[in-house]
Amino acid sequence: MKRNFKILAVVLLMAAAACSFTTKTFSDPNKDKLLIDLITYVLNQGHYDAKDINDSFSEKVYDNYLENLDGAKRFFYKKDVEEFSAYRDKIDDQIEEKQIEFFDLTYNRLIERANEAKALYKDILAEPFDFAENEEINTDYDKLDFPANKEEMRDRWKKQLKFNTLINYYDLKQDEQTKKADSSDYVMKTDAELEKKAREATKSNLDNYFDFTDDLEREDYFSLYVNAIVEEFDPHTYYFAPQDKDRFDIAMSGKLEGIGARLMKDSDNITISEVISGGPAWRSDELGEGDVILKVKQEDQNEGVSIVGMKLDDAVDLIKGPKGTKVTLTVRKKLMGNIEDVTLTRDVIEIEETYAKSSMVEKDGRRFGVINLPKFYFDMEDYNQRNAASDIKKDIIRLKKEGMEGLVLDLRNNGGGSLKTVVDIAGMFIKDGPIVQVKSNGERKEVLEDEDPSIVWDGPLVIMVNELSASASEILAAAMQDYKRAIIIGSKQTYGKGTVQNVIDLNRWLRNNDLGDMGALKITTQKFYRVNGGSTQLEGVKSDVVVPDRYSYVDIGEKDQENPLPWDKIDAANYKIWDGYVDFDEAISNSKKRMSENEQLKLIDENAKWIKQQSEETSYSLNYNQYADNAEKEKQMAKQFDALKNYKTDLTYTSLPYEQELFTSDTILKEKRERWHESLSKDIYMQEAINVLEDMKMNNIKRGKLAESNRNPDMNN
Repeated sequence: MKRNFKILAVVLLMAAAACSFTTKTFSDPNKDKLLIDLITYVLNQGHYDAKDINDSFSEKVYDNYLENLDGAKRFFYKKDVEEFSAYRDKIDDQIEEKQIEFFDLTYNRLIERANEAKALYKDILAEPFDFAENEEINTDYDKLDFPANKEEMRDRWKKQLKFNTLINYYDLKQDEQTKKADSSDYVMKTDAELEKKAREATKSNLDNYFDFTDDLEREDYFSLYVNAIVEEFDPHTYYFAPQDKDRFDIAMSGKLEGIGARLMKDSDNITISEVISGGPAWRSDELGEGDVILKVKQEDQNEGVSIVGMKLDDAVDLIKGPKGTKVTLTVRKKLMGNIEDVTLTRDVIEIEETYAKSSMVEKDGRRFGVINLPKFYFDMEDYNQRNAASDIKKDIIRLKKEGMEGLVLDLRNNGGGSLKTVVDIAGMFIKDGPIVQVKSNGERKEVLEDEDPSIVWDGPLVIMVNELSASASEILAAAMQDYKRAIIIGSKQTYGKGTVQNVIDLNRWLRNNDLGDMGALKITTQKFYRVNGGSTQLEGVKSDVVVPDRYSYVDIGEKDQENPLPWDKIDAANYKIWDGYVDFDEAISNSKKRMSENEQLKLIDENAKWIKQQSEETSYSLNYNQYADNAEKEKQMAKQFDALKNYKTDLTYTSLPYEQELFTSDTILKEKRERWHESLSKDIYMQEAINVLEDMKMNNIKRGKLAESNRNPDMNN
């Protein structure tokens, strides 16, 4: 699997416990060598299934590392790889001896080849392409060899650049034809003009790419090397360099301290790409999207620091800071081009997209609630701060106040998060009992239970999942399925991640460390199991009602990753099936029948197959006429799927009263909710979830006892 080491990996599960190991002293003065020694020690001591670091291990690390460095085979020559291959079965020896010659060799060679590529692409793009030639490009890089000489390297780059330019050229030609059709007076640009414009767009994209890579430092590439080692243990063991650890904390909590603006680098400029609703920048109303930040001045400085040409991460570090501190930004405004100084007081910014959101939907006079949970977030420093469980509880109470008769909990695309929040959320739907079983290697299992007899919601419950619902999402869906508390609607199976990770601060092992922050290691330490004893590892949670979606034929689950831990099972926990429904199986049967007869879902399934077929194509013509013919055929094929975009349910969604009050001052939040509701109104899966809620009949005698039990805790057994 190809990985982009600069993109923070989606965290599928995190547990707050810390691992304990025997004491060891680390004293190597070289930071890189020390990091390798430190990480391999922690892995061998604490990983659930520690690997033997031997020749076989070395060969796998070598192959994955080389693919990550140059998977498209457009930098290294065959002779480079032959030189590297001397280390193919010796990386284990390098690790043991705390040596990094292999990394130094590949890193220095990559920088050399990248500089050659910069000159090469500019030279190629200086001349027009001939789209009348009959040639093809093969994008199945795994089956290509590394170039043997400069001629082969140039040919590889030329074909790739020509392909990129051909795509741009075709789009520009289509735009010209559309303009001419709209206005007979329009004078169309010549093919030569369009080819030049398409080539310039390709060059601009390459310029931006190399601007990005030029900002990378040696330590960024070393992180890539380290992760090639640690990911051989399993797909979810991962090394966080210091800045990546900061991003991880923000992703898990949904909070950061700063000015509340997302930044991007455009050439040498640090530009505001979004102002975050509710933050200091948004409240000041002095900054906007497209404004360029030129200087940053702290409150204890007389002069600002220029950030023009600065690495994006370094610029971000200057701008963010503790709550209550002030920062002055020198900004060139997008609209007028004038330069202004803007002083802001930093604050805690909550990233709204991280958090649960809720809505009411009415159907045939009945009211139902919808809660979307993007991840199981929590504050790593203080669990009592805002977290997924506390927010879900508030939303359920608000929805009940508005007359909710059934609840849909949407966990689609939810990659996981905190284990504790899963237990707390599951406990809102049952009286008490086990939620998940956790087992360390060679240790007795631990059963995590809901010990609170109160129930926040005792009515009909549907949980929506898909292939990207993982880890904590799978724990919750599995528990509710085993208790027969909820009906699970979604993909054939969920992601299939049944492992638990701890995040270990590597600095805790060092005394008198003057080498700087060593970062952290996310390490797999446990596996979790359903209350029925089965693992979700590889197999995921199988939906009660299976519906096709765009991912149906794409390999994206745990079973499709490298080095996943195996599936197994343990003894079931002691739990009692929920008896609050009188027609649980009938509701599932009715839904399956509706789904099998639904023409829209049949079309979705055909579309998913078509997408899969397209993704497997690896050979493309670089002749314009052939490319245009193929594009037209694909366009005609795509028309049969237009009905998917035009589908509309008969459901309307409304925000809760407390949120509607916020809209008067927060138009950004209002716009986001309107977009969400528009998306829901076209969502056939949500439509079926509401249908299922309508079908689910409650055992009112049982429900009455539960209500009385909640009013009088002494009645709980």
